[in-house]
Amino acid sequence: MVKRLISASYSDVAKMTAQELKQSIKASEGRTILSENVVAASPQAGDISNAEVAAAFGADLILLNLFDCFNPVVQGIPGMSLEEVMNYWQHPEENQINPIPILKKLIGRPVGVNLEPVDESSQMFSEKLTIAKGRTSSKETIQRAEEMGVDFICLTGNPGTGVTNAEIAKAVKIAKENFSGLIIAGKMHSAGSDEPVVSTEAVEAYAKAGADILLLPAVGTVQGFSEEDMKAAIAIAKKYDLLTMSAIGTSQESASKETIRQIALLNKICGVDIQHIGDAGYGGLAPAENIYEMSLAIRGMRHTINRMARSVNR
Repeated sequence: MVKRLISASYSDVAKMTAQELKQSIKASEGRTILSENVVAASPQAGDISNAEVAAAFGADLILLNLFDCFNPVVQGIPGMSLEEVMNYWQHPEENQINPIPILKKLIGRPVGVNLEPVDESSQMFSEKLTIAKGRTSSKETIQRAEEMGVDFICLTGNPGTGVTNAEIAKAVKIAKENFSGLIIAGKMHSAGSDEPVVSTEAVEAYAKAGADILLLPAVGTVQGFSEEDMKAAIAIAKKYDLLTMSAIGTSQESASKETIRQIALLNKICGVDIQHIGDAGYGGLAPAENIYEMSLAIRGMRHTINRMARSVNR
């Protein structure tokens, strides 16, 4: 049996298979925190990565946003200072750095990346944005993520990218065939597409395609998505042995501490396994104190101190 993630050291996590990591999250009983952060912005704390800050304030899992699999940059890690990154962007052929193992060694946490299943024919109700090929979900980007040692892929959409539920389901199938880590699937918000953010059909399609974790908008973030809707989606996920993750992807990650506590407790009551906190704060990371507040709310001071203080050398 594996250790629960909230009590595991880096040496434990590094040896886990994808399914063991999934079991480790499940064993943590709704007390796992995933922090999403932007890798291309100047980091919140200057010369260290946003992932290091998030880990220091209690995050168990780190999700990299705007990560380009073909031009991989994580600002703030050794070899990727602002000057070095600027030079790399001007001369990408000179870059030989794989930032993923470097980052995992620094933070002692599983690391994932967002890949976006863009639907070119999606009906949009907001302006559509074009993103780099290395950020979109494809067989090539998924295989590259596998080569770099990424622990999990999150198939979702940033605002205005035109990601749809149907394309996410197709991407899950491709990921299942080309990636050995965990697969997270779902939408935090509309991503600009004119369709329901969550539907029974979409949840079942992700499950049947082979997803490991269902991503759902946290109750209190997307208008009209209620506790009852969350519980219904979780019930479907459990039927297919999927874990669930609530996501704060609506800039409320930078709201007051009281708001974070309320969202955290409400979604724990609904039964989610992981709570995601987004990147809409200074430097592409939620305010560090809000990661801490979420940790306090869903697991108390003892586990919060344990996670914050545990050395990556254990």
